[in-house]
Amino acid sequence: MNRRTSWALLLLAGASGAVDALAFTALGSVFAGVMTGNLVLLGISAGRGDGSEVTGPLVALGGYVVGAACTAAACRGARRRAAGPLWPPAVVAALAAQCALLTAVAVAAAVLGGRPGEAGRIALLVAAAVAMGGQSAAMVAAGGAPTTYFTGTLTTLVTGAVDGTARGTSDLWTAARLSAVVGGAACAVAVHAAAPSWGFVPPALLTACAVACQKPAQRLRRAITRPAGN
Repeated sequence: MNRRTSWALLLLAGASGAVDALAFTALGSVFAGVMTGNLVLLGISAGRGDGSEVTGPLVALGGYVVGAACTAAACRGARRRAAGPLWPPAVVAALAAQCALLTAVAVAAAVLGGRPGEAGRIALLVAAAVAMGGQSAAMVAAGGAPTTYFTGTLTTLVTGAVDGTARGTSDLWTAARLSAVVGGAACAVAVHAAAPSWGFVPPALLTACAVACQKPAQRLRRAITRPAGN
């Protein structure tokens, strides 16, 4: 993996942490990207016999599925072309679309003062979950692992350190991505606490930087013009 891609993954990990932290703290104690957490929340509601707490997890699950499905369709076949140092144009275009969606979320949150009411929370949660589903599907299309959950990443890092299969620099970048999740979450929550209207800006900014790492201008043009040429 080249340095440009490593930095892009680091930035996307930070964006993922930021989105989930904001979803949990400002949009109803649910997750926009960590679907395992939402499934557990649904189980808790079922165990308590309380149907009043299922709306948020179900909305997030639905948004995530829609985002992942749409991106998978848009990036169909991209994985076969993902062997190069940069991601395929369709993947970069999908991440750019995710960035645009997160920017729209940031603008809407700012208009609502950073502390939306019930309807606003649901709308922002849906959009954030669609973006996270899209990010995960784009990374799968790029030939990698989703950047919205890291339990497997942490397990691989720990077992590699214990059984001697650690891969040096590669594992350092893996550890950095885990740290980026924490850093992105901390940054987003701190910004939201200090200036609620600006709280949803960090995820969009981090995603934009990740897209920029892939030199998107030429690749986006190719992604757009290739279907037209066909």
